[in-house]
Amino acid sequence: MDYLSIKALHIVFVITWFAGLFYIPRIFIYQTEALSKPEPEKSILQAQLAIMAKRLWYIITWPSAIITALMAGILLYLQPQWIFMPFMQIKLILVGLLYGYHFSLHFIFKLLQLGMVKYSSMQLRIWNEVSTIILISIVFLIVKKDQLTWISALLGIFALIVLLFCGIKLYKYIRTKS
Repeated sequence: MDYLSIKALHIVFVITWFAGLFYIPRIFIYQTEALSKPEPEKSILQAQLAIMAKRLWYIITWPSAIITALMAGILLYLQPQWIFMPFMQIKLILVGLLYGYHFSLHFIFKLLQLGMVKYSSMQLRIWNEVSTIILISIVFLIVKKDQLTWISALLGIFALIVLLFCGIKLYKYIRTKS
């Protein structure tokens, strides 16, 4: 396979991985909120959401995470000089954080599959935004790699976090008013 085909596969599996990382916390939120429903709705929702989570996690998200890493490894093997570039070192740190986030979701997934709820739906909503912050950070880093300074990058990430948390607060306010 040629370099551009590997790069295209890497991008495809990054997209499918992020699709899973964006959707699985939503399922966790629905699983948590289903606990407050009356029977039989509660049991029906819990069973269906557990199946959905299991399929999404093991059929889409985990394989995508693994293939993404494999394609990235091949790309770095084919272009070893990238590892010495500052933007790539920062990207790899962000990717490491993303895999840490992935493993934290796996922990929550396992708990919920056992019927154990450790986090509120609001805590899960906030945690759901971590992948958004990492995705935006990586995309801006790659696109603007030659133009970004540390200060502008940190200010941008901070502004994004503030906007996301304001959005979460607004959503909570609107939801409690309804």
